[in-house]
Amino acid sequence: MQLSLLNISIPEGAAKSRADELRRTLEYHNRLYYVLDAPELSDAGYDELFRELQSLENSYPQLISPDSPTQRVGGIALDKFAAVQHRLPMLSLENASNEDEIRDFDQRVKKFLGLTTDHRISYVCEPKMDGLAVELVYVKGVLTVASTRGDGVTGEDVTENIRTIRMIPLRLSGQHIPDLLEVRGEVYLSLQAFQILNSAKEENGEAPFANPRNAAAGSLRQLDPRITAQRPLSFYCYAPGTLQGTACDSQQEFFAALSGWGLPVNSLISAVEGVEAAVGFYREMLSRREALPYEIDGTVIKVDSFPLQRELGEKSRSPRWAVACKFPPRQATTVLEGVLPSVGRTGVITPVALLRPVDISGVTVSRATLHNWEEVAAKDIRIGDTVVVERAGDVIPAVVRVLAERRSGAELPLVAPDTCPQCGSAVVHIADEVAVRCMGLACPPQIRESITHFASRNAMDIEGMGGKNVEQLITLGLVRSISDLYRLTKDDFMRFERMGDKLAGKLLSAIENSKRRDLGRFIFALGIRHVGERTAKALAQSFGSLENLIHATSEELLTIRDIGATVAQSIRTFFDNPDNLAVLRSLQESGVAPTAEAKQVGGRFSGKTFVFTGALSRFTRDEAQRLAEAEGGSVVGSVSKKTNYVVSGEDAGSKLAKARNLGVTVLTEEEFIKLLAV
Repeated sequence: MQLSLLNISIPEGAAKSRADELRRTLEYHNRLYYVLDAPELSDAGYDELFRELQSLENSYPQLISPDSPTQRVGGIALDKFAAVQHRLPMLSLENASNEDEIRDFDQRVKKFLGLTTDHRISYVCEPKMDGLAVELVYVKGVLTVASTRGDGVTGEDVTENIRTIRMIPLRLSGQHIPDLLEVRGEVYLSLQAFQILNSAKEENGEAPFANPRNAAAGSLRQLDPRITAQRPLSFYCYAPGTLQGTACDSQQEFFAALSGWGLPVNSLISAVEGVEAAVGFYREMLSRREALPYEIDGTVIKVDSFPLQRELGEKSRSPRWAVACKFPPRQATTVLEGVLPSVGRTGVITPVALLRPVDISGVTVSRATLHNWEEVAAKDIRIGDTVVVERAGDVIPAVVRVLAERRSGAELPLVAPDTCPQCGSAVVHIADEVAVRCMGLACPPQIRESITHFASRNAMDIEGMGGKNVEQLITLGLVRSISDLYRLTKDDFMRFERMGDKLAGKLLSAIENSKRRDLGRFIFALGIRHVGERTAKALAQSFGSLENLIHATSEELLTIRDIGATVAQSIRTFFDNPDNLAVLRSLQESGVAPTAEAKQVGGRFSGKTFVFTGALSRFTRDEAQRLAEAEGGSVVGSVSKKTNYVVSGEDAGSKLAKARNLGVTVLTEEEFIKLLAV
């Protein structure tokens, strides 16, 4: 039954039936998108169904239910978390620190069960996620309570925050749904999400999170669920609590049931026979650790059979049927020998620790971030201190803590600089920020970083204008701002080391070709604080020209999706700066004329995602992308299961191979042209 979502009065009975249908459909597509990474519905199609459900619930508030997708975001802020007592204790696991201790665990299990030493027990092996343990309680298939582990007996009620995690269904689907299901799992933050979150915090002058686990815990324990909703948290199930109304005889069977009910289970979980296979799983996860998109700190080995688990029972604090096999630590102890103040593109002066070189997980570390000067003061970090350094995945090594008990008394305190270490300009402490900033317009690191960013591939795409060449331009005094790039001559480039006539000509051609980049890329290239690629593209599509954007009011900026007060203020601050306007005028005088094409709403490619790879003959890459976007399509840089089309030109590489492996539709340039003509 199709019912329009706007301005049509329908009987309450029909509205209830349609609302129930919409909830089931939306949760189904949520699972396909967030859990299985296999969407069947475009974003626009999902939004249309969501708005229809919102409209029905607005017309009939009595139809709103706790499991409605509309209730995922926007609960009121709490004063504190209520206490929740677990029906069954959430026990800790006994640890093993090496392969021999895994084998010792296996022998203890066999001895307790009265089995021979050569008996092969069936185990289930799992990656040990480095996140925050929680328990979800479903009654008659509906999520009713979610709580943290706490002390194992009593946790904190985080139900409203858990509702914001789209991997977690608000209502179970499938068959044989239990009357009561308590399922334990781990809330975590992917490495990519962690890095984006920390970059945003540092750009805002806020203290970054130390590691993904702290970020996940801090996000889940926000008293305001709307803040949690802005953090891309994820979740995997790993164990049952109380289960009523259905039965499972093994860990494998339980995981299969969870998947059938719509709950997320890690695809790396493996059932094995015997302890040596479990050791093999541990080795495999250790070897794959750096390549995983999330943090793991070991593996968990469990006896698969639930009857055997019950026979083995528990000790006072841990079950006898499971063990956590920890990986070698990613922390090490060394001496902080000095501090290098590093000046970034936006003028933030960050303290970087100079360390006595130390090996951490096979990597020699000699530098680590200290995040900001407030953290230095809070941790009382001094030159000469013995410190603990942590390396987590692709995250920059960081100083975790000081071993104050090892001080000799000769350590020297660290203080934030009063002047910029690069240009000598006075630094400022901006209200509500922990950042210390250099405000000098001629500060070399800021010039270097702003030009490098301006010329980068996703901005003005000036091929060959990388860090080394930019460094030479600044050292030779040839550029003092981005506009100076467009006044360079071949003679200027010939002053470079190892520069030939042909290469100098290529650089000049690349600069000339960049003058007509689209407006979205130009806005991104300007390096306005808080304005990334997506926001820059939205600004270009909304205002259509640089002139319109320059004169846009804060109120007009706030009407654009994803732009809040902070971003709007940052944009206005940038364009209200007379020095910035002078640079823009200089760029215009040099012939830089960015263009914008409004994205067609509801075009033939609406909801479709494109990836372009290889060299095209009929268009430049930019022209092809603009054609797709003009018809409502989205263009992204990497291939995933969510990609609809990969347009492949000559010399296409890994993106084409990945598309074929994932079964994504691949188009030749001619097929893309035919698709445009349909």
